[in-house]
Parts: sequence; C-alpha cells; structure tokens
Amino acid sequence: MKSMTPETAAPAAAPAVPLTLEGASVLHQMMRFRRAAWRALAASERTDILAEATAAWRGMETHADGSESALYSLLGHKGDLLFLHFRRSFEDLNQAQIALARLRLGDYLEPAASYLSVIELGLYESTAKVYAGLAAKGIEPNSPEWNTGIEEVLERQRAAMAPRLWPHVPESKYLCFYPMDRRRGESVNWYRESMAERQRMMAEHGLVGRRYSGQVRQIISGSIGFDDWEWGVDLFAEDPLVFKRLIYEMRFDQVSAVYALFGTFYVGLRVPADDLVAVLSF
Repeated sequence: MKSMTPETAAPAAAPAVPLTLEGASVLHQMMRFRRAAWRALAASERTDILAEATAAWRGMETHADGSESALYSLLGHKGDLLFLHFRRSFEDLNQAQIALARLRLGDYLEPAASYLSVIELGLYESTAKVYAGLAAKGIEPNSPEWNTGIEEVLERQRAAMAPRLWPHVPESKYLCFYPMDRRRGESVNWYRESMAERQRMMAEHGLVGRRYSGQVRQIISGSIGFDDWEWGVDLFAEDPLVFKRLIYEMRFDQVSAVYALFGTFYVGLRVPADDLVAVLSF
C-alpha cells in the first residue's frame, strides 16, 4: 500500500467546536432566610442589621466599573432570596460573595443552591465562515497562523458585541433562571452532530426567541467546567406568563424537543435595595 506524503495527505479537518465570546462573570446565590432565628432578635437589632444590609446592597447594585448585583424574592419552596452578581472576573465574584457573607444579615442566610458561569455568545454562523475562509487560504487548522486568524476575528467580534457581553442587569420585575444541558444519551448526542447541522438547528431555535423581542430579555451564560450543567439561562420580563409562553413554544423546535435537558427553575420578583426592609420585616 502506497504511503501518503505530506503533499498527498488529506487536509486536516476543521475543529468541531464553535467559536464563542465570553464576557461578564456571573454568580447566582439562592438562599433560605432563617426566620425563626431572625424573629428571636430584638426589634432594634433587626433594624440595625437591615440598615447595614440596605446600605451595603445599595452599593453593590451598581459599581463604577459596570459590575452589578440584583436581589430577587423567590416564589416556592426552593429558596427565599436569589442574589445575582455580574462582575468583571471570578476574583470579583469571590469578593461579592465574601462581602455578602460578612454582613450581619449573612448570619440569617442559609445557602440553598448556587450557579457559576460566564456570559457567552455562540458564533455558529461566523465560525463556519471563518473556518472556510482560512481553509481556502491553505492554512492548517490549529496552526499558529490559524490561531492568529481566529483571534483577529474574535477581537473584532468582542468590540462589536461588547454591550451584550457586559450587560446591565435588566430592571424587569420578574426573573426566571434555569440551567440546561445538551443531551448525550444512547440514541441522540448533540456533540456528535456536524457543525452545519448544529448551526441549522440553532438558527431555527433563535427564531422563536426573536418573536418575543421586547417582551423578554434573555442572557445566556456558559458553565462548562464551572458548574454541574452546561449553560445557565436568565430571562427577565414584566409579565411572568411570557416565560411560560416562550419556553413552551421552544419545546417544539428540534434543539429543545430532541436535545435539551433542563435543570431546576427559579422564578422571583426584583427587590431594590430600598425595599429590602419591607421584604424581611416579618
């Protein structure tokens, strides 16, 4: 059998991994409030603790560098409060977590769950074009020249997508958060589909979300390697019924119907810092 020389060898296949852009670091902290211990305090002590917490939380809601936190009062048994933090780095998230724990109010907050991720934008369409363009120039995948070309594209995209990568926490009244995976079962496996097929399905999936533009704001964060699921989804809206309609409609597209696995859903109402006293005064 004739051996293949470098000149006759088949070109290396382009990577199967789509390009992504990463932005703000995100931490969700779901807490239970220790009501019995709280009620055992003297009224004056509760007042002092809430005054400290309100002042501290007011400062965390908006930072000069664009970092923000938001508080939600959860519905149901899964927790009482959800603290949402957008920061520039994991180090900054750690400082936000420590700052919350240092408050005297922290003695009455019991962790129920948490979720760590980074805001992520998938670039399926751009990936296909970039890979094809580099291959047309004869550039070998994963070579230094290939990596340089990829980084040049990503740098342009980061500048263009900066508002989406580093967003403000929407001021909408309601939040719906849930984690999700792509199925890797015995009969179907998202990660065995071709890049072109995944791109087609994601384009179809995105059409549903665009029909709800103006009614709901969606922020997707990636958590592969950071938490137990692959993505976190935050939905913000003034009407909670929008969450039901959007997610139900998405159940019928191929991405969700065949490949999606969903984790625990959390729904809460936004609590501005100045309303903290009203929420915890009982």
